[in-house]
Amino acid sequence: MGLFGSKSKKVTAARKLTGSVRFPGDKSISHRYATLAAIAEGPSEIHYYSTSADCASTLACLQKLGVKIERKEDVITIHGTGLAGLRAPGGNLDAGNSGSTMRMLSGILAGQPFRSVIGGDASLSRRPMKRVVEPLGRMGARISTAEGGLPPITFEGGPDTRLQPIRYELPVASAQVKTAVLFAGLFAEGATEVVEPLRTRDHTEIALEQMGAEIGRHGKTTRVQGRPRLTGQKVYVPGDLSSAAFFVAAGLLVPDANLVMQNVGLNPTRTAILDVLVSMGGRIKILNVETISGELLGDLHVETSRLTGGEIPAEFVPGLIDELPVLAVLGSQTEQGISFRGAAELRVKESDRLAAVAENLRRMGAEVEEFPDGLRVPGNQKLRGAEIDSHGDHRIAMAFAVAALVAEGSTVIQDPACVEISFPGFFEQLDRIVE
Repeated sequence: MGLFGSKSKKVTAARKLTGSVRFPGDKSISHRYATLAAIAEGPSEIHYYSTSADCASTLACLQKLGVKIERKEDVITIHGTGLAGLRAPGGNLDAGNSGSTMRMLSGILAGQPFRSVIGGDASLSRRPMKRVVEPLGRMGARISTAEGGLPPITFEGGPDTRLQPIRYELPVASAQVKTAVLFAGLFAEGATEVVEPLRTRDHTEIALEQMGAEIGRHGKTTRVQGRPRLTGQKVYVPGDLSSAAFFVAAGLLVPDANLVMQNVGLNPTRTAILDVLVSMGGRIKILNVETISGELLGDLHVETSRLTGGEIPAEFVPGLIDELPVLAVLGSQTEQGISFRGAAELRVKESDRLAAVAENLRRMGAEVEEFPDGLRVPGNQKLRGAEIDSHGDHRIAMAFAVAALVAEGSTVIQDPACVEISFPGFFEQLDRIVE
């Protein structure tokens, strides 16, 4: 049964977890393939495209730009228009709640010979876009935002729109900003380079290579050659590791747990969560590894574990940004607790995730110290059931569903339908494996 219309979801302590779980197609990869398929020549088949609301927002924006898209069961067919084939939308583009849609599509819209405006819902409209606007403006895009660098973003494209290639050093590690600049570089004459302070997920580079772009990678620098001929492809999207992280955490914490997670993406730029948990004593085995469409995937086997906890090194934080809320929850059940800094970006996600995690852990009776850019959660804490405010944020709702599994009594999560943003069916999957 779907959760739309349900104002709350009750979750009680679990005696054991057992069974196998499959996850929606990876959001990050789905966004990128859909966007590139739209400007490739000929049709692309994307198998296991994410069922998330965020990725549906990307498809809706592409359709408004004149791209024909068909869906049949687990396959989406996108009929590419070529680099010069998008057309002016008949109204504003709506990215919904999806910052990924807005940032990545901005790279494409920057190079178009027509005017376009991309906005989103109330939550997205509070998320700053200066980090994307600045490099795109430097490339020659006529681009502006609402006051304070907030959405909507307006592109005053015209027939004389000509982007220039640049070498851009990212001030803050961000895969989405890197993607926007590389996508804009496809419309420039010459090579565009992005230099990262820390390595971020490389799904964009893999997708560009799969679609036929000329990509160079050296250390922390990625280069794309402009005006390539991208061609439609058949690609497969692995299961979303960021979604799997919640079940991995549950499997480690709940007594007598034995879980198998199938076809999960294991891209080395995304597996920091597994590295951290294994280093803390997590019993996680990786099985049946293979490479499909340039991406590693495999099965995960997770069992109940005693976790030491500890401080998460700053260099790990960019690769863990989506998983930090559930890691903070998990920290309350470790021996030493968990602490991290350098995550100020969590203040401007779908909610202020640092504040939301601290508030809800305190509601459950836990001690937590909040910093401007991080949290410290002591270990060996008893959690008790409470009313949880998800703040309409999918990762907060899912993180505290995990907390509820090891808390005394019942926990009630408000606005559980927000999980549809990234993981439709999350609570149904959870109910199925809980005993």
